[in-house]
Amino acid sequence: MSRLFLRTLRDDPADAEVPSHKLLVRAGYVRRVAPGIYSWLPLGLKVLANVEKIIREEMESIGSQEVRFPALLPREPYEASGRWTDYGPNVFRLKDRKGNDMMLGPTHEEFFTLLVKDLYSSYKDLPLSLYQIQTKYRDEARPRAGILRGREFIMKDSYSFDVDDEGLAASYQAHREAYVRIFDRLGFEYVIVHAQSGAMGGSASEEFLAVSETGEDTFVRSPGGYAANVEAVTTVVPDAIPYDDAPAAHAEQTPGTPTIDTLVAHLNEAFPRDDRPWAASDTLKNVLVILRHPDGTREPLAIGLPGDREVDAKRLEAVVTPAEVEPFEDKDFAANPALVKGYIGPGALGAESDSGIRYLVDPRVVEGTRWVTGANVEGSHVIDLVAGRDFTPDGTIEAAEIRPGDPAPDGSGPLELARGIEMGHIFQLGRLYADALGLKVLDENGKLVTVTMGSYGVGVSRAVAAVAEYAHDDLGLVWPKELSPFDVHLVLAGKDEAVVAGAEQVYQDLIGEGLEVLFDDRLGKVSPGVKFKDAELIGVPTIVVVGKGFVDGVVEVKDRATGERTDVPLADLIAHLRG
Repeated sequence: MSRLFLRTLRDDPADAEVPSHKLLVRAGYVRRVAPGIYSWLPLGLKVLANVEKIIREEMESIGSQEVRFPALLPREPYEASGRWTDYGPNVFRLKDRKGNDMMLGPTHEEFFTLLVKDLYSSYKDLPLSLYQIQTKYRDEARPRAGILRGREFIMKDSYSFDVDDEGLAASYQAHREAYVRIFDRLGFEYVIVHAQSGAMGGSASEEFLAVSETGEDTFVRSPGGYAANVEAVTTVVPDAIPYDDAPAAHAEQTPGTPTIDTLVAHLNEAFPRDDRPWAASDTLKNVLVILRHPDGTREPLAIGLPGDREVDAKRLEAVVTPAEVEPFEDKDFAANPALVKGYIGPGALGAESDSGIRYLVDPRVVEGTRWVTGANVEGSHVIDLVAGRDFTPDGTIEAAEIRPGDPAPDGSGPLELARGIEMGHIFQLGRLYADALGLKVLDENGKLVTVTMGSYGVGVSRAVAAVAEYAHDDLGLVWPKELSPFDVHLVLAGKDEAVVAGAEQVYQDLIGEGLEVLFDDRLGKVSPGVKFKDAELIGVPTIVVVGKGFVDGVVEVKDRATGERTDVPLADLIAHLRG
């Protein structure tokens, strides 16, 4: 350590919010360059290499072969797939000196597809699986949490190529099993959930989430085993309700009620029900947003949902991708005078209305349901407005928040919500990219067929942070043995010449046994207390202390995870460590 490029910090970085960010910077694993951009220091690179080693071993176990693509990529393949436009502002674009459009690669489906198209032409060449571990670039609007959500990050992406759907299913399952082994070896708690494909396209899709309270992803699970990313949860749609005996809709004065809470309070005071009090769930809330499409056009959208629910921004974004969601501002109300802010109702919405604003409702707004909603007049609401009789929306949308206790879509019980960090995502892409880029092979009958593909990603640099989120305590990091930058952290806790010489000998003996050792040989002003704090902060799982007991032929071995300390005779040290 007297020569190691390392400075540990006693205080948390000012911009750090989550444990992994704080500890990886304090312990000298990474260093911030700019928001969402980090340098990897020697300790960090060793952990990163261990993550890559696990991934390579498991990918090669299913016959996948490693390649490497450039990060600087031309426009044309992305144009062919439609993603040059679909990515919108979320990628880094630039021009070369000749004015050609280029992109820093966010992902490489197009280029894997073109590479296979260039070299393979027969069904005899397939199935095929290729992968790479490479730096990706995405212009995150809100980079945060250190290397958990960066603008430059390292990812393993792999792709399978098959002649038919049966082959794709087999390739998908092989990758899924490899991912289970990868995440088992990384050592944190994870769940596999149903997911949406988003900008990747394709059909079947699953995410591997590291369970963490600091995660940005919300997922759900049920007692019966259902698990899904919150964006992928579908609403259990109630049956339609007969409305033959429903009273006619009637507008009533409801002054000073622009919010759901004020409306419900007024209803219970001015229009009390005989059966029960009015509740927020009796109201139909109409939320307006602007969709900004990749080509820059702005489209207003109205979302109708029960008043006791809010729009979930992530669920909405997942549904409308590649468009981005922006707030509906005063200028938008000015451009749509048919809309009365705070009192908007279905009568002013929909393709057939004066506003022409597309109107999509929550799936719970089924035919026959009765609502209290805006009358499109200041200070007025409509009571007993019946869906299917008094208004017909343009369609449905899965954008309402999911709440604990909601039924699982598969009937497996009530849902509970938890948070996680997305660590892996696997897709059955099908023929989306092969069709766009003309990847075909001759089948066994000599007929040209379009190849079907799968896509499989793992966040490599993110895995380092995800493990750190899971493997730490109040003192610092606690790496699992397979990821630790070293096998042993050897601490010289004394200045006596015999102790110094003895520690050096122990260091050489451990290295001779094939162990990787971080030797804190720092003398001078570095006290044993500082050394112990650094050892606990850095987080190597086994700490060996050569101190006063050395003169009696004894060293101390500390288990970093449990804190257990054991005095071990020098002669038994290697056997003890192996055990």
